[in-house]
Amino acid sequence: MMSKFLLVVRRTTVAAVVCAAMVGLASGPAQARVFVGIGIPFYGPGFYPPPVYYPPPPVYYAPPPPVYYAPPPQQEYYSQAPASGGGGQMCYAGAYVCPMDRPVSAGASCYCLGNGGQRVWGRAN
Repeated sequence: MMSKFLLVVRRTTVAAVVCAAMVGLASGPAQARVFVGIGIPFYGPGFYPPPVYYPPPPVYYAPPPPVYYAPPPQQEYYSQAPASGGGGQMCYAGAYVCPMDRPVSAGASCYCLGNGGQRVWGRAN
């Protein structure tokens, strides 16, 4: 019984050796390299190290600037009648007469807007 066991072991060993020899003959020569370094990085010409990582800025949005609205356009044509609130000041500028929006001394210079939007200078009453 021992002889059958030895026969199986022998045949298995021979088959393994033949397979290993075939694999060894079929493969090419090894392309091994050995590197010995001392830990100092050297970047040759044309190679740049990766950029430094900066963390993103914190998320903060500034409030929008305040909105300034343009004043309403002034009327170009004024009635020649005095203001309905009583005796307001008037500016007499040649052919144009217009009410004053703020009081000034009598005889001070003032202006009314002409038909084209230009200033026509005159005197306050």
